Amino acid sequence: MAITFLFCLLSFRFLYIQVIWSEELGYRALDQWTREIPIVAERGKITDRNGVLLADNTAAYTVFARSNAVQDKETTSALLADALGIDGETVHEKLTKKKASEITVAKKVGKAEVEKLSQLSLDGVYYSRDNERYYPKGDALCQVVGFTSIDNVGTTGVEKYYDEYLSGKNGELLYETDLVGVEIEGSVATYLPAENGYNVQLTIDYGIQELVESALEKTAAAYSPASAECIVLDVNTFEVLALANYPSYDLNEVPRNDAELLNQLTRNRLVCDIYEPGSTFKIITSAANIEEHLQGNPKAFSTSYVFPSSRTRLVDSTTVKCWSNHANGKHSNQTLAEALNNSCNPCFTDIAMSLGKETFYEYLAKFGFGKKTGIDYGGEAYGLLLPKETVRGCDLARIGFGQTIAVSGIQLACATASAINGGYYYTPRLVKRIYAEDGYTLKNNQPVLQNRTISEQASATLARMLEGVVRDGSGKKAYIDGYRVAGKTGTAQKFENGRIAVGKYVSSFVGFFPADKPQYLALVIVDEPQGAYYGSVVAAPCAGEIFQGIISLKNIEPRK
Repeated sequence: MAITFLFCLLSFRFLYIQVIWSEELGYRALDQWTREIPIVAERGKITDRNGVLLADNTAAYTVFARSNAVQDKETTSALLADALGIDGETVHEKLTKKKASEITVAKKVGKAEVEKLSQLSLDGVYYSRDNERYYPKGDALCQVVGFTSIDNVGTTGVEKYYDEYLSGKNGELLYETDLVGVEIEGSVATYLPAENGYNVQLTIDYGIQELVESALEKTAAAYSPASAECIVLDVNTFEVLALANYPSYDLNEVPRNDAELLNQLTRNRLVCDIYEPGSTFKIITSAANIEEHLQGNPKAFSTSYVFPSSRTRLVDSTTVKCWSNHANGKHSNQTLAEALNNSCNPCFTDIAMSLGKETFYEYLAKFGFGKKTGIDYGGEAYGLLLPKETVRGCDLARIGFGQTIAVSGIQLACATASAINGGYYYTPRLVKRIYAEDGYTLKNNQPVLQNRTISEQASATLARMLEGVVRDGSGKKAYIDGYRVAGKTGTAQKFENGRIAVGKYVSSFVGFFPADKPQYLALVIVDEPQGAYYGSVVAAPCAGEIFQGIISLKNIEPRK
């Protein structure tokens, strides 16, 4: 019995080694009698929609040494130090004391240094080509494109989000060696080629991006804000045509040693941060009211309804005031279009309260507030929307004109685009196509419709009203003669530690053109401008300059 058991045990062990464990043992054996030189895959390029290069690679090299194969360690260390411009004592210490059979002598070595090194023909020293990331446009689109780590792994932005496509797969060059790692004379090398990464084509139009960045710099120079941002959307596809955050930084000189500064400069605030939108949110309140009126809801106000001229509304013992004192007949007896022109808070309080919490929250959900838009970028914010069951009347009243709600810039831009493009809400996108160098397309992103928000009739009515805001109301500084520009200004007080921060405002403007057939939408947000702070004074002219630039760039003819 014991002999039978022992026989079975040995048979099982034999089977395990020969069949189950054979592959792993094969790898171990291969590792013992071979040494490999890594062949680093070339990281995929990043371009704008027209092929403008935004992220590329430059040749760099990594130098290795096998301590067992280096005969004269002192001389080799000195020669390496001289050729590569590194510390010879450190190299010598690695060669003599490091337990690993293979050490990394230096990374990111230039071509000239490697050529100098190759002429020395040092035993046990070899090198492999690496790829160092290079950004031809410097600080342009820095928060969108992002950057890589020293090992060429995506760390932020598109570089990180699409790293699995961009990174590729490394290869190897295998040499047969003896037990101490010295290459066997006459051995044949085995070549395992690298698979280069896929290229990524953004939806960004670099020409428009330049216009946006220039306009933000001018605004920053004039008003010295804490920050400023702008996003330009294609209204009919939700492709992001431009996205800029001020201040910026050079992608080729990332401040890696200052964590606080790095976080501040690399943060894409339009996607990752939230703010109270103020009066720009009145576009959404108006859209809900117009649609409900068209649907026959008696609680909605018609476009001809005249709102009373009172400067205040009392809701749950809370007084809601207009920014104007209504003196000299200002804001007296207004229609909805006039209320938008004048940005009169009490009128939008009336709308929100009349529609009621249930109906108003249905529209907030349709327009994507309180949830992510789904943009292909990491760290997107959800926004801040009070749970419906906890909302009081005074809360609902304030949400109606853009307070007691916090949104991200991308949320507001997409919601506005949907409100004026016929009621179509798409998933916003930064990447248009993923493709190989030979032209093979791995992924071609098409517009993805999430839902309908309002009808085309309601959307067209709203667009006409917002055109009046630019022509006759608070958005006049975005007006361009001969072109139908529309939009809405916003000026919101900032809160810190639950209280109003005295003298701190967020100025904004969201606009689009042509008003009758929208194509381009721009949202400008200026945080804590100094001197002037109204959105009509600070943000609207910035948007107007961007629109004027797009008109020139795209050769858009004026309307007769």
